[in-house]
This record gives sequence, C-alpha cells and structure tokens, in this order.
Amino acid sequence: MSESVTNLPAEPAATSDFIRDIVAADLASGKHTHIHTRFPPEPNGYLHIGHAKSICLNFGIARQFGGTCNLRMDDTNPTKEDIEYVESIQADVHWLIGGWADDRLGLKPKGKTPDILTVKGQADFQLPAVTAGARDGLEPFYASDYFDQIYDYAVQLIRAGHAFVCDLSLEDMEKFRGTPDRPGTNSPFRERSVAENLDLFARMKAGEFPDGARTLRSKIDMASPNIWLRDPVIYRIRHVEHHHTGGKWCLYPMYDFAHCLSDYIEGITHSICTLEFEVHRPLYDWILNSLGLPRSLPRQIEFARLNLGYTVMSKRKLMQLVEEKLVTGWDDPRLPTISGLRRRGVPASALRTFAATIGVTKFNALTDVAVLEHAIRTELNATSQRRLAVLRPLKVVLTNLAAGEVIEFEAVNNPEDPAAGTRKIPFTRELYIEQEDFMEVAPPKYFRLRPGGDVRLKYACIIHCDEIVKDATGQVVEVRCTADLESRAGGVNAARKVKGTIHWVSAAQSVAAEVRLYDRLFTEEEPEQGGRDFKSVLNAHSLEVVQARLEPSLADAPAETRYQFERLGYFWPDPKDSQPGRPVFARTITLKDTWVKVAGKA
Repeated sequence: MSESVTNLPAEPAATSDFIRDIVAADLASGKHTHIHTRFPPEPNGYLHIGHAKSICLNFGIARQFGGTCNLRMDDTNPTKEDIEYVESIQADVHWLIGGWADDRLGLKPKGKTPDILTVKGQADFQLPAVTAGARDGLEPFYASDYFDQIYDYAVQLIRAGHAFVCDLSLEDMEKFRGTPDRPGTNSPFRERSVAENLDLFARMKAGEFPDGARTLRSKIDMASPNIWLRDPVIYRIRHVEHHHTGGKWCLYPMYDFAHCLSDYIEGITHSICTLEFEVHRPLYDWILNSLGLPRSLPRQIEFARLNLGYTVMSKRKLMQLVEEKLVTGWDDPRLPTISGLRRRGVPASALRTFAATIGVTKFNALTDVAVLEHAIRTELNATSQRRLAVLRPLKVVLTNLAAGEVIEFEAVNNPEDPAAGTRKIPFTRELYIEQEDFMEVAPPKYFRLRPGGDVRLKYACIIHCDEIVKDATGQVVEVRCTADLESRAGGVNAARKVKGTIHWVSAAQSVAAEVRLYDRLFTEEEPEQGGRDFKSVLNAHSLEVVQARLEPSLADAPAETRYQFERLGYFWPDPKDSQPGRPVFARTITLKDTWVKVAGKA
C-alpha cells in the first residue's frame, strides 16, 4: 500500500545524537565526502517496529546528510529464509520511507553485482526511486550476490594463515571453546598447512562433504576474553537450495563474515546496528583489517534496540504466534510487525515521529507503549475525517417525527482543519445510539440518556426519554423519546443547555458494518518477565468483533482513508477484507488510553 504524505503534520526535525555526531565529524574532517548507510535485514521473518526504528535511523541519516541508504538482504542462511520475507521487507520499507526518504534509497539493477575493483563509494548503484515506477528494473542488494567475492576473501585469509578447515563437530567445538572465565583450547586441526586448507576448502565448495563434516574457521585467539574471537566459524556446509542463488552453492558464509564484507563491497561508510552486536565489532574489524583491503573501511556503530511494552519483539516468538494460529497471520493488527501496524491503519509518518521521539541511546530500556500511542493519536487527530458510528446499537424512536420524515443536519468533517468542510447527515424517526449511552437505573452524575432525562444528540437536537420497551428477558430493546427540534442550531431553544451529548445514526439510512476492536495483545507490560511463558499472558480480549451501524457516507469509504468515529476512536477500512457494500472497519486506536480501566476489570 502506498501512502500520500500531503496534508500531514510536519515531520520532526532531525535531532542530534551520538551517531549523527560521529557522521557529522567524519564529513567535517574529510574522512568521507558521501555518507552511505544500509538497512540489512535477514529475510527470515516479517519486519517489526524495532526494525522501523532502525529504518528511520539509517534512512534518516542518509536524508539528513545527503547520503544514500542501501536496502540489503543479509541472506546467508538458506534454511530459514524465503522469498515471501524478501517481498514483505521490500513492501514494508517502501511504505515506511515513501515520500520521506525514498530519494535516498539505494537499489541496484536486477542481476547486477557491485565490483569493488571498479566501483568507488558505490556511485554506480546510487539509483534513487522516488516513485514505484522508478523502481522498475531495480532490486535490493543481496549478500548472496557477493558469495563469489566473499569466497575469494576466505581464500585470501587461508593463504595468509588466518583461517583453517576444522573437522570438529559442533558439539566438540563448543567444548573446545571454553567459557568467559576460562580460555578455550586450540582445535587439533588448527595447524593444517595452507595447501591442505586450500584443498579442503575447494572440496567443501565442490560439495564433496556432507553437512556438518567440516567448517572454515578464522585463526585468531582461543584465549581471548571476547568469546567471539575464539577462532569463530566463518563458513559451513549446507546442501540446501537458496531463495536467490538456487542450487549454485552448498557452502555458505556465516553472518559475521559476510556482513562486514558486504558493507565493504557496497561502500558503506557507517554500519549501524543494535547493541547485541557490540561484542561482534572486534571480529568485524579483524576480518576487514586482515584482508589488507585497498579502500577505506566501514565503521560499525551500535545503538540500543527498541523494547516496547505489552508486546514481544523476537522474530522467533512472533513466528510462534503465527504458526500456532494465536493470531491471524504476520499482518494481524495486534502484532508489532510493520505489516500489522500498517493493516491496523497506523500512518507511516506516525511511526517515524515515534522513532524520532524515543531517540538513539547506548542503553537498553523498556519504552512505554503509551509513547507510540500518543504519536498515533496526535497525527490521526489532525488528519482524520470525523464520522458518526454506533458500535452496539440501541434503537431510539422519536415519537414526534413522522415515519419517512428526513431532516438533514450539518456536521463538521474535521475541526482541526477548517478546509475539510462539512457534510449532511440524515435524522429520522428511528435512530440508533450506543447501548452504554442509556441506563434504566443511572448512578449520580450520569449525564447520558435515562428515563425522564434529556440528552443532546451531536449536530442535531435535544431529546427527552419518555418510556422504554423491554423484551421477554427484561432487556431494554427500544427507547421512546421526544425530540425538541427547536433546540437545534438556529431554533428558538438553541441556547438550551443539557449536560450530556451523545452520538447517533439514522436507523433507516445507516450502513451495517463489521467493526474489529483491537487492543493490546498481552495483559502484562513485560510478557517474558521472570522467565514466564509469554503466551500465558495473552490478552483474551485483544480482539472484539461487533456488528455496527455507520452513517451513510461510510458505505463506500475510500481505501486508506482514516476516520475518527466520534467519541469512539480512530478507524479505517480493513485493506484486505473490506469490500464495496460489505464494509469492514478496524480500530486503529482509542481516543484516549483506557487500558488501566479495562485491565482493572480483568
């Protein structure tokens, strides 16, 4: 789905942070003349809001400093990756940065691979895509496109005595590795000759050995206090088809080996990643420095990942929810996936505002989900059209209106935007109001409708409750009222005051619709706190489906149009299930945070 960025609130100005300070200093010193970042997800699942923070940071830096940000698939593990994830990642990135930073999006011609011997700073591949049409013939970068070059780099390490073929099983390798407070032990195969290592590595590539029989390991220091430097594996055998390279390879580089070299090949200047990779940085630098590469090297910088309350951010756990059908799919609007947030109706610009609000730090912390919700509400309040809708209808009969009589009242489309104008809404003898806006026995300070009481119908007039009608079970099914038509705007009683105002729709002219009321997926702010099973605190009330009545202007609501259902929240037509004549609306968010009240009832 594309998203127009016209008439949206101004995006927050880029603020300074420690990463931007480093980038600015590198430009000022002349170390770099063109900034090149990258967003490099592994295509083994759908992106989530934590990735959105990284996308906004990497593309935001490129945007701020006039650079480029490559979209790259770090696809080095074919057993877990799939073209479905590649396509979903592309869709998510294009949606999130569309109209904001897509002129800084680095793509490459399909089927073409950068050649570091001729490409300087990746200039030949800086092909911005301002529109979807401009992306024709272009594709993301793929680490798998560099497998030939990365293999050659591994051969260089072997020739320099920096890598060896190891026959230890994974179990034995773990035993030899040692612990953080105890040094490891050298592999018995560590001192193989260069010639033997070259021969074995070539035979590994040729497919001579089964999975797990041999690995290629870098030769660093088994006594290093950093376990990641204890002769880590840089290649393993996998006789598996790859989503991008097919059956060409049975030998695949490890992420740590491929990642830094992919950054180098693409001319990345600043390799920005989350804090868990801080301990990997010495290995990142060791690989690049050990190869004696001719161009300037990328610099890895780490920042704190996003941890958001009332959700889980692990791809593995999200996949568990999907595969166990605890949600409807990766785009379930209750999930923190970008596709789920998009389907829920969250604007891309609200996610960008959220990312700018929480900033970039060097320490991990739990972000209150209310910060995200505030960013969403602030934008939707400014941009959403107002409409009337009744989620749980209760019939009201205005006994002093004739059957078939229709009065039109004028309603404001958006009080935040006078240019949005007004519309006409029909007022008839039979109306619907919310069930909760009527109480037969009302408590003190209840200012909505009750027997013998008055209430104002928004945009219309005041009504007085004369009597009620109950069914055989004693439930109120109809409220009979008298309408004071002179209390409408321009009437002789227009100045008449009552304490309560409620919303309504015409029964005859309203539209039936399914409305999905989404809430937080978990009942606890930290679902995994104390090591508990995160699924044990799933919110049984995270989705409620109601059969609602909407004002007639919503019968054919345009796709991707967001509305405020007055007094209820922000909604939009579900992009997958809503159809002409059969509208389905999803609640993006309530008008205010009601979670404490709801949780207190649980």
